[in-house]
Amino acid sequence: MATVFNHLHIPLLAETDILVIGAGSAGCVAALSAASCDQNLSVMLVERYGFPGGSSTQMLDTFYGFFTPGATSRKIVGGWPDRIVNELDKVGAVFLRPNTYGAGTGVNYNPERLKLVWDQFIQQQGIRYLLHTTLIDVATEGEQYACIFWNKGGFQKVLARRVIDASGDADFCHLAGFAYELAGQHEPAQSLTTTFRMSNVELDEYEQAGGKTMLARKMQEAVTSGRHPLPRKEGSAHEMNAQKCISTVAVKVAGLSALNADELTNAEVEGRRQAFIYEDFFRDDVPGYQNANIIGLSHQIGVRETRRVYGEHRLTKEECLAGLLPDDRIFLCGAPIEDHRHDANGADETYWEYIPGLGVYGVPYGTIVPKGSQSVWVVGRCFSATHDAHASCRSMAQTMSMGQAAGLAAIQSLRNGEAANRLNVKQLQQNLRELGAILDIPETVADTSRQGWKNNFPVSAEWGQEQRSALT
Repeated sequence: MATVFNHLHIPLLAETDILVIGAGSAGCVAALSAASCDQNLSVMLVERYGFPGGSSTQMLDTFYGFFTPGATSRKIVGGWPDRIVNELDKVGAVFLRPNTYGAGTGVNYNPERLKLVWDQFIQQQGIRYLLHTTLIDVATEGEQYACIFWNKGGFQKVLARRVIDASGDADFCHLAGFAYELAGQHEPAQSLTTTFRMSNVELDEYEQAGGKTMLARKMQEAVTSGRHPLPRKEGSAHEMNAQKCISTVAVKVAGLSALNADELTNAEVEGRRQAFIYEDFFRDDVPGYQNANIIGLSHQIGVRETRRVYGEHRLTKEECLAGLLPDDRIFLCGAPIEDHRHDANGADETYWEYIPGLGVYGVPYGTIVPKGSQSVWVVGRCFSATHDAHASCRSMAQTMSMGQAAGLAAIQSLRNGEAANRLNVKQLQQNLRELGAILDIPETVADTSRQGWKNNFPVSAEWGQEQRSALT
């Protein structure tokens, strides 16, 4: 555990029952599920950037993982993730992208509107919410964690009875001394990606010319001919919730660590360089893009994996591909293994492997509990999984589901005096079902047409005091 600072002399900012570190999609849902479950327990959410959402608002505009891929798609995520999408749907800021690039149906949204949705829900639930605040040290005071933060007000301390690490890089777990694996130690770490958005795209012309099939062919031709020095021969460009605008996942930066400042700086510079190589390619070679240009880059380069905490259970590739539904499952996943990596020839491409059978597996509770933890949970892309399993279970619908489970687990731990690693998981599952989480494979096939969300999953009723008081 870090001891760089004499925490006794740092001013106390707050004491809280539950502290969530990181307001990405996993952290936001963790805080929301905890606060909505018991308003008598205090919840604090701290984020280093000036807005919530993490990858959901910094670089992406599509939630994956709500639906299983394939012709018999099933909706396998519910609860707070549904409420977020429902709120976007109320103002027409969401549509479904069926069978997109192998990952199944995506829920496309307006990321700027999503920032507002996260803000509003967080404020409505009475969560103590602090932006522009970075965790720099962790110590203990009695049975509480003393978390040292820095912001424009200087160094400040928060005392917390329970902590949910949703930092993405497992920053709290690293500083608190929990064990983890560094991405790249055993298998090549997944590459980093700067996403970008382009305006003034003639989408009808693009589709009439062949759409994504044509784009894939044009990228292959550009690389083979040397006409444009693209870093890879594949990538996606899709319609946004803004007229004549597209968003991409095409840039690939490999071999650099997001935990090393020098390497991360080089990655940011390289990501921007590649983005404008793609702009030239789109403008020169792709029908409908003749007058298009880049209007925005991701807030930072997208990071797929850094630290993966060793938990009470470690999800493996074998478990995913076996389609297991363990008795202690806390959410479902149907996403394929999607590994952005170097191939045997050193090229940056994407490896896919699909879940057989019904295409669904359950994720055990122990994957969000650091090994030996009594009062800490870990959610998001730093949860406990091997490299291959992580490449399946990192979709945002699943990371939100992790957060939902962790938030309820933290409340249950406080109410019942249960340690995180000895929690009554049957009770947690009951509470998750009360909240609307899906823990069993649905028999009904989902409508994944463009308007399918509205047709099949109408805005849910408020989760009221009666349901909250039923959770024990």
